[in-house]
Amino acid sequence: MAENKKGVAHIFATYNNIIITVTDPTGAETITKCSGGMAVKAQKDQGGPHAAMTAAQRVADALKEKGFNTVDIRVRGYGGNKSKSPGPGAQAAIRGLARSGIMVGRIEDVTPVPHDGTRKKGGRRGRRV
Repeated sequence: MAENKKGVAHIFATYNNIIITVTDPTGAETITKCSGGMAVKAQKDQGGPHAAMTAAQRVADALKEKGFNTVDIRVRGYGGNKSKSPGPGAQAAIRGLARSGIMVGRIEDVTPVPHDGTRKKGGRRGRRV
């Protein structure tokens, strides 16, 4: 019977790109990584669901090759005083990992939330369109 190896998939999803990094449970050693730019050719597509799905499949293949079959997922968006939600590729990346035969354990959102941090850009009257 194969050994049950477990990793942690860190998904950083913005509107411009998506970065998937898989580490060991302590976070000290990187096992594999892939980004939206590595998965698609067009720069405008880097942050989209298609790029996220392709990147997740590449990561899953590398994980299987190294003997990992279970991951916990930590999703992160921009955070700070910018948008709080992860980009459009976050759900697609999770779905891509699950469909590739990797067992998904816990999914948690680790987007940094400011405790009354810096002022949002745009001036007193906000951004005028």
